[in-house]
Amino acid sequence: MDADTVNRELSIARKAIGWWQRQGWITCDPTIGIERRPAPPDRTKALAENQIAALWRLDVALREKTFWKMLYESAARADEVLCLNVEDLYPQDKRGKITAKGGATEWIHWQFGTAHLLPRLIARRTRGPLFLTDRKAPAGTPTLDVCPETGRARLSYRRAEEIFEENTRLLANPLASPEDIEDLDGWTLHRLRHSALTHDAEDGTSTPMLLARSRHASVRSLERYARPGIDAVARHVAERDPAARRRP
Repeated sequence: MDADTVNRELSIARKAIGWWQRQGWITCDPTIGIERRPAPPDRTKALAENQIAALWRLDVALREKTFWKMLYESAARADEVLCLNVEDLYPQDKRGKITAKGGATEWIHWQFGTAHLLPRLIARRTRGPLFLTDRKAPAGTPTLDVCPETGRARLSYRRAEEIFEENTRLLANPLASPEDIEDLDGWTLHRLRHSALTHDAEDGTSTPMLLARSRHASVRSLERYARPGIDAVARHVAERDPAARRRP
């Protein structure tokens, strides 16, 4: 596993161990001696704007079109959006009420692309999960994760990630041959959030607005998202080229 994955799993394990210790279930910490791996910052996660445009041209189901649009336009986390219910939406204001990290109630905002698709996705439903599976919910599914009007279950993060990864393999590997594509990786859902915040930063969005949009607690946590991409840097340099300014 890469360093980010190892560090994330180690952090999760230590939080669980701390809780078990407070319950008196265990007394020692089995992760003592396991060090976090050094993880150099990844500067490649934001997609270029032409890659985003190619994503919108994919021939996919309405559910996926709406979900991906909402993720990019709102810069929200995928798990937050998947937890949305129809009754959490305020379509006239292009916003929705989510439960964020830590249980706080917060707002996400979207644009015309999402607003245009939502009515078709909702299809007159008035309550229940916004993004649904294609089949009826299996027995034992929690009531809150079942649409009371269709009987279908809430779309899971695992399945949503799987669909996105499969559909973006060709976009992520444009030089790959069709017979090799099954062995290659596509994009992750998180890259839509990363890309939205990066593109906002490239367009000159202020730090306070980026913090409000991303709902990060500090500038430090925002920093990795707000770094302009290679195309934006190239454009910046070209626009300030004295030779280009002298051209008639």
